[in-house]
Amino acid sequence: MTTARTASAGPIAGGGEHPLLRLESLLGTGTEVLAGALLLVETAILFAGVLARYFAQSPIIWVDEVASSLFIWLAMLGAVIALRRTEHMRLTTVVGAMNRVWQARCEAVSLLLALALVLFMIGPSLEYTIEQIAIVRPVTEMSDAYRTAAIPVGLGLMCLFLVRMIATTLPWQRAAVVVACGLALAGVAWLGRDALTGLGNWNLVLFFVLMIGVMIMIGVPIAFAFGLATSSFLQTVTDLPESIVISRLDEGMSSIILLSIPLFIFLGHLIVATGLARAMVMFLVALLGHVRGGLSYTLIAAMYLVSGISGAKAADMAAVAPVLFPEMRRRGADDGELAALLAASGAMAETIPPSIVLIIIGSVASVSISALFIAGLMPALIGAIMLAVVVFLRSRRTGAEGGHVAVEWAGWLAVGRALAMAAPALLLPLIIRAAVVEGIATATEVATIGIIYSVLIGIIVYRRFDPMELFRMLAETASLSGSILFIIGTASGMAWALTQSGLANELSALLTGLGGGKIGFLLVSILIFVVLGSLLEGPPALLVFAPLLFPVARMVGVHEVQYAMVVILAMGLGLFAPPFGVGYYFTCAIGKISPDAGLRHIWIYLSAIFAALILVTLIPWLSLGFLG
Repeated sequence: MTTARTASAGPIAGGGEHPLLRLESLLGTGTEVLAGALLLVETAILFAGVLARYFAQSPIIWVDEVASSLFIWLAMLGAVIALRRTEHMRLTTVVGAMNRVWQARCEAVSLLLALALVLFMIGPSLEYTIEQIAIVRPVTEMSDAYRTAAIPVGLGLMCLFLVRMIATTLPWQRAAVVVACGLALAGVAWLGRDALTGLGNWNLVLFFVLMIGVMIMIGVPIAFAFGLATSSFLQTVTDLPESIVISRLDEGMSSIILLSIPLFIFLGHLIVATGLARAMVMFLVALLGHVRGGLSYTLIAAMYLVSGISGAKAADMAAVAPVLFPEMRRRGADDGELAALLAASGAMAETIPPSIVLIIIGSVASVSISALFIAGLMPALIGAIMLAVVVFLRSRRTGAEGGHVAVEWAGWLAVGRALAMAAPALLLPLIIRAAVVEGIATATEVATIGIIYSVLIGIIVYRRFDPMELFRMLAETASLSGSILFIIGTASGMAWALTQSGLANELSALLTGLGGGKIGFLLVSILIFVVLGSLLEGPPALLVFAPLLFPVARMVGVHEVQYAMVVILAMGLGLFAPPFGVGYYFTCAIGKISPDAGLRHIWIYLSAIFAALILVTLIPWLSLGFLG
């Protein structure tokens, strides 16, 4: 079983003779160049704003407005790039277990459902943009239509790419059959509107459980599944206008807080490319590498440090694994042990600022970002200690790194040299956390500071910045950011629909009626988010359920910051737990290890994270003790 990040349209295929390929290549390259340029412009604008405010004492008043206007363009173009690169998030476990015939059928359905959503949204997005013409931005005095035009443009590009994929990968007969079946189902649903409306809230089960569940199982990307279910629900059983979906998409993707997501992802690429991550890891190797199990301790500590910079789990692991794994293998470490420890370290590091999930949960649940940044360090530290205990016990039983290679300590002089080399890199997480916690800069602004700092240190100190790699990093950043932000947009519409249906009140009544008080509610939440983290990954699970469950948490007396720590750790546990947790599989991919190799070892390490989660649940001080 495997789970992967792929696009709604499946792999790009087809012969070079197809007439759509040349247009697709031209548009694809142009989209990547434009998105990369927007990311650089955003960085420059925000950094200039920071300099003007803190050094020139003369704030540039238009910075936030221009940055937010450009941001939705970056988000939509990034979603287009993710579609073309096959990097939207989806579950492939079920489809992967099918034979080739059924895989092809599911791929055809996935392609056409994605196209159906895009076609459904293009018309309302144009109407929405026309409506925004009359709205003028207060500072720049420009029409808001210049900003919202990104939505129909992005959807139009998606449509072109999906048509190209369908034309070059699907026989027309199969496409025709799928379209005919889809139209028949839509017709039946439309004719049965009155009957469906009479079902009341059972419609929520039909559209948001069964429909989404089926789509995700056959490989439809999560963002497209959310969007299609929400659109179908609104059009079938409500009288709300189609533009609601677009307005919620716009609102979900336009928050200036979320601009820190692409910036931190870009920063994650930079710390690897400029040598900062390697310098930090090599210092930890010099300090701990000689003791029994020392490189395992180093891996845990490195994940704790690097997670404080990149904000993205895949970037964290890509920074640490290639540096440590070769030497750990030389010392006799088992590949399965390596995969298990790296995956558990990823789950441990979910709460370390500036984690993307912290930023998302702060945005959708209206929780202070600085409070989350302060609180996130201690739960992760408890998880790291629990993992270190497991490493200590297992290394005593099996030898240094699973083998018996003796390593002499290089001495304090070597440690001092490594520390001197790593000092500029070690300053970066301190700068990021201190700037946000002390209120010197927002999470978005501090990400730009980190980007400029990393580039300067890479050029001046480590001399490892390759300008030729810049375009690749920008394109990958735009793709990953777009896939995350498009989920945020479609999930915002879904969460709104669920709230408007009255589900929030019913869910509140159900959970408060279970008994057990705070602890009972927290334990139920752990179960919910472990399952959701495994099936939906982090952002989708948080985006849909955080707006519903955080009000309940406040009602039963659970502090919102502690609740954030509990659900993020629970979600991380599910994310890295096989057989469905996608985090486990991209861990294996980064380490170039077969997923089967780690299954025998993963559970003892995840048990350590579960123990840490229970401690954070039972002891509120571990989340709230440093909030003042």
